[in-house]
Amino acid sequence: MTGEMAKIGSTTKRALDLVTSALAFILLSLPFTAIALAIKLDGRGPVFFRQIRIGRGGKPFRVWKFRTMSVMEVSPEGPDLLSRGDPRITRVGRLLRNLGLDELPQLLNVLAGDMSLVGPRPTLAYQVDRYDAFQRRRLELRPGITSLAVVSGRNAISWEERIRLDVWYVDHRSLGLDLRILVKTLWKVLVTREGLYGPDGSNDPFVGADGTSTQRQEKGSA
Repeated sequence: MTGEMAKIGSTTKRALDLVTSALAFILLSLPFTAIALAIKLDGRGPVFFRQIRIGRGGKPFRVWKFRTMSVMEVSPEGPDLLSRGDPRITRVGRLLRNLGLDELPQLLNVLAGDMSLVGPRPTLAYQVDRYDAFQRRRLELRPGITSLAVVSGRNAISWEERIRLDVWYVDHRSLGLDLRILVKTLWKVLVTREGLYGPDGSNDPFVGADGTSTQRQEKGSA
């Protein structure tokens, strides 16, 4: 992609992000209110979970999600290895996760310019610290609410494969590809619900470029 084409594509992509996320907020205002009320009625704690993630160019930002786990289990550092029947996930949280609704507050991040509708999923600092040069290419674009990796298998595929798909997207991104990913996301997340957990029913730990697992560093999620 040439510099001029990349500039045009970036402008169009940002315009799509702004228009779509603004319309989504209007259309989802009542569901957002209902979800917030359900979270509060389900137990004590805040409605939202916020966590520092690494975005474009390695810049940290605070990502927004609906809280799906008990407050005492929440850690700002990184996610634990969650399983399908993890008791730390609240009743409402389990439904939100199953339907992918916990990610919707990230529309705020899109409006703020920290994220895009489509792009590599936002990552954690200790993961970035273990990246090699190839893996760091994930950071060339704004992270997305959904991604090529999400619609290609989500947590059912390895971290190595997810990152390979993210870098492929960086090199081949287009408006048409974004639209196909968005449509496929609705099918994968709302209908088939594939890849929420790994093949064995739990999520695998991130493995760095040096082959070292980060499992023992991960302390909690929401």
